[in-house]
Amino acid sequence: MSQLEPIATGIVKQLRDKGFQALFAGGCVRDHLMGETPKDIDIATDAPPEKIQHLFSRTVPVGVQFGVILVIEEGVAFQVATFRSDGKYVDGRHPEEVKYSKTPQEDASRRDFTMNGLYFDPLDQKVLDFVGGREDIQKKIVRTIGDPVTRFEEDKLRLLRAVRFTSTLDFQLELHTHEALRQLSAKITEVSAERIREELVKLLAGGHADRGLALLDETGLLEKILPEVSRMKGVEQPPQFHPEGDVFVHTRMMMGMLDQLPERPVVLAVSTLLHDVGKPPTFREAPDRIRFDNHDRVGARMAREICQRLRFSNDETDQISEGVEKHMDFKNAPKMREATLKRFMRRPTFPWEIEMHRIDCLASHGDLAVYGFLKEKYTEFQKETPRPEPLITGNDLIQLGFPPGPRFKEILSSVEDQQLEHRLSSKEEAVRWVLEHFKE
Repeated sequence: MSQLEPIATGIVKQLRDKGFQALFAGGCVRDHLMGETPKDIDIATDAPPEKIQHLFSRTVPVGVQFGVILVIEEGVAFQVATFRSDGKYVDGRHPEEVKYSKTPQEDASRRDFTMNGLYFDPLDQKVLDFVGGREDIQKKIVRTIGDPVTRFEEDKLRLLRAVRFTSTLDFQLELHTHEALRQLSAKITEVSAERIREELVKLLAGGHADRGLALLDETGLLEKILPEVSRMKGVEQPPQFHPEGDVFVHTRMMMGMLDQLPERPVVLAVSTLLHDVGKPPTFREAPDRIRFDNHDRVGARMAREICQRLRFSNDETDQISEGVEKHMDFKNAPKMREATLKRFMRRPTFPWEIEMHRIDCLASHGDLAVYGFLKEKYTEFQKETPRPEPLITGNDLIQLGFPPGPRFKEILSSVEDQQLEHRLSSKEEAVRWVLEHFKE
């Protein structure tokens, strides 16, 4: 199953030796049946939380009121949860009452989807299926356990999870599950922004994001959580540059092309989704063609507002906003002077921005000439020191008799330009150049 399996099996065995039931549960079993390596292994048991804490030397009561304890073995944390059945959900997320159960059958009945209601006995190497999850995995179907309306009403985040599992696993939504999702999609707004963000990020960076975006739109979720993206639908583009269709079609194509990349960082996935978010509000039909004046700058502001609304970190927000703002600068790269180009390429976001530029071209006009130029220049650039030590500083300018002030930035930036373009290489040369070009 994974390198974690021997450690997790040891936890199961320790619980069994004390007379308790214990099984691997949930997503790790699903991944195992699909031939995937689980990222973590959860364990379900009939041992009550206090017994779990007593049996293991290092534990953390992360959700003791719901019977969830973290057991830390060999530096790895495993979630060990007591079998339970849930009472009525009063806040759209948490049950008002939790009753511990004695059987995995009862525990399975309160879980979300059939493929996540499976158990695995690591000692007997046997899968336990009480909800038909194994067959649904074979048929590639996402189906709720029991009545879908009830399952979604219990925790509204399951609405988004259903779409995420369907797209990332390349499954199909079961008919009644799909109908309930559309019926209740407006209730996703009851979920906290932080939880929506976490689920959305998994959807966008998890593979088949083009299908995920289509499903979000089809079920009504997109309009509720990302209305700015929903407004891309039907916004025409100049056919000479975008023969593929409207802004939403173009964005969907780019999201699908993310699958070609070996890695899909969060900032790349979200920036790709939002790179043209400024087009709907800037659309205008000029005499020559459709135009979107300053849509990159407008989009950057909108991307920042969206990221703040969804509680992205400040660093992620800055990077995503910059990716949106700079995506139109790539076409001008061959015309940039050497110093400007080097500054453009030395930004920490450039390595993934250039990949976004590539798929932007492939999803529209198909011309990769600028991409090829930049890849070649970036390879050359990597052989140099991206940010060389300044030849002179503000203190040097003061000693040369320049009064401190806003002009310092202009002078030092100009010196750096000369340095990046290999016209200056020493402090003495820099001093002479400044005195020659910035005399009072």
